[in-house]
Amino acid sequence: MIVRQEGENWSAALRNDEDPALSFYFKLHAKSLVFFANRLVNDQHEAEDIVADCFVKVWERRKTFQTGENIKAFLYISCRNACLDYLRRLKVKSLAQQSYLNQREPGDDSILSNIITAEVLALLSEEITQLPDNYREVFKLMYFDLKKTDEIAAQLGLSVQTVRNYKARAIALLKTSMLKKGVSSIGVLALMFFIEGQ
Repeated sequence: MIVRQEGENWSAALRNDEDPALSFYFKLHAKSLVFFANRLVNDQHEAEDIVADCFVKVWERRKTFQTGENIKAFLYISCRNACLDYLRRLKVKSLAQQSYLNQREPGDDSILSNIITAEVLALLSEEITQLPDNYREVFKLMYFDLKKTDEIAAQLGLSVQTVRNYKARAIALLKTSMLKKGVSSIGVLALMFFIEGQ
């Protein structure tokens, strides 16, 4: 297997039919793409299938990509389009998904915002695992299972105020940790967009 040093031209390797190049781009983008897709389709397995199909398309069109940015843009646009197709087939009626469907031609800023959010969420997922157990449990129930404060309190046998305190502390720890890791202010804004959008 060909081993390439960081900084070498992976897009050229992909055009030259080198399998490790596809693996490189998969490791680089797959996790963020799954977050991106799952935010739209709200189905983890379907999101993973959509992303896998996007990488198949990259391989099929490998001769056409000139840069890594071309590949990244193609992946996100293909992923977005596949999610929209999936939602149309299901005729999903949830407010958030229907609102997204109504955006017939999202502009570059909208796509960029979603890409930034997806990439921050991939990092956020890793940071959540480092939270203390009680904060992590409350955060996941609230932002991934979409449970309300009183539902979480009842489920965990806590007071509503304790749940609110755990939530606030978890958010503060995540923001601090991500800033320490060098996530840009735009990235932290994407994190806050995700949190406030729930």
